[in-house]
Amino acid sequence: MKNNNLFAALHAAFPTDLDRTAIETADGPGAPLYYRWRDLERGTAMLANLLRSLDLPAGARIAVQTEKSVEALMLYLAVLRAGYVYLPLNTAYQAGEIEYFIGNAEPSVVVCSGRNFGWVSKLAFKAGTRNVFTLNDDRSGSLLDRAALMSDRHEVAQRSDDDLAAILYTSGTTGRSKGAMLTHANLLSNALMLKDYWGWRADDVLIHALPIFHVHGLFVASHGALLAGAKMIWFAKFDARKVIERLPEATVFMGVPTLYVRMLAEPGLSRQSCAHMRLFIAGSAPLLLETFNEWTARTSHTILERYGMSETVMLSSNPYDPAQGERRGGTVGLPLPGVGLRIRDDKGHPLPAGEIGHIEVKGPNVFKGYWRMPEKTADDFTTDLWFKTGDVGKIGSDGYVTIVGRSKDLIISGGYNVYPAEIEGYVNEMPGVAESAVIGVPHADFGEAVVAVVVRKPGAALDGATIGAELKTQIANFKVPKAVFVVDDLPRNAMGKVQKNLLREQHKALFTG
Repeated sequence: MKNNNLFAALHAAFPTDLDRTAIETADGPGAPLYYRWRDLERGTAMLANLLRSLDLPAGARIAVQTEKSVEALMLYLAVLRAGYVYLPLNTAYQAGEIEYFIGNAEPSVVVCSGRNFGWVSKLAFKAGTRNVFTLNDDRSGSLLDRAALMSDRHEVAQRSDDDLAAILYTSGTTGRSKGAMLTHANLLSNALMLKDYWGWRADDVLIHALPIFHVHGLFVASHGALLAGAKMIWFAKFDARKVIERLPEATVFMGVPTLYVRMLAEPGLSRQSCAHMRLFIAGSAPLLLETFNEWTARTSHTILERYGMSETVMLSSNPYDPAQGERRGGTVGLPLPGVGLRIRDDKGHPLPAGEIGHIEVKGPNVFKGYWRMPEKTADDFTTDLWFKTGDVGKIGSDGYVTIVGRSKDLIISGGYNVYPAEIEGYVNEMPGVAESAVIGVPHADFGEAVVAVVVRKPGAALDGATIGAELKTQIANFKVPKAVFVVDDLPRNAMGKVQKNLLREQHKALFTG
């Protein structure tokens, strides 16, 4: 009987020479440390045996909030190997948020950093969790102490396609955070497809500089390298200068747009430093066209931008193979093989090419639903079972997908629909502008008023009134911001996404007192 456990597929891709280096740490305690494929094999087996020794119920959730380390990655793999459900938690979450996640997911095991054990364990034990372990970024902690006593042989747990592999809580910018339930088939189908689509090879070397509590770093990057039997250069923290220094040894880099902006600010970034690279991938937040073009000019490499979500993993991608098309800035490419992507209006009617509407998707990568939220799950799927992403966008006549924004970011001012991304596009092209965020705030007459928050480039002198006046010559008057604020930076979450909810909260009384 075939085992459809995701770990079984990853394990089968380990190279025959288990003494090859699988992961080399580039920073952190003791760096450089070299982990062989044999170390991943033994380490995941011992951790899986520890979990098995706890007599956990079927489908037990393992909640993890630790600093990034190779051991933390091994823990994720061990949870899959043992047949349980992995629940990664952002390291920025505070006590109130952790209390909610533990109460909602009811994990059988919680693993946290040693420095947080006091307050995390109180919350966990209060909620009925029986097992709390510590794991630190210096290879210490009670989890590893206990695992060291276990056998380094373990038979991978049998799992079916529909069994849960992970629960990822969404960022929760509005209302309660929702736990997206991802199955072994969801994750494996996406990983196998990306392996082919992005041309992963055994001789690739991935610079892994992303967090591992999120789809991008935990699934897309890690699964890609593991399925290819490729080496990873492991950064616990992103450092632009240090990453650039390691580019000559690497072939693949994945990052959020902020990381590319920071590397462009480094004089060491050049065509020579990138000469050995095969692929640069960007995602998790929109990539400015200016960044896209500047990167090409500096490095001679064209960034591949793609589109995905916690609920679906990857949905679309600009082509890797030039024979399949160009990598086009300002778009997220074409729907991936096996993924259906369509555009619908507010009433659920299909829209023609080029028309802006709601993005709906379908495919083996689309999640099972929201944890313990059947009504929310039902609301977010159409009657013919397409998932409503909450994103607004369009598909060109050539099939390329462009994301315009989130449906919740749509501004309705005086009865007219205003899409923030459209206005941001005009503002971002103005001299002296680094980036911008357009939001809607309450207004007594218009319902909502358009407000722009603009980040100046270093040394630039920007004036809000001048920006507004210039926009009046370019776009319809109802789209022109009624207020423009010039700032030094925008609030972002851990993945680099601008937190427009915080901007809306900050300016909510602007026109209402």
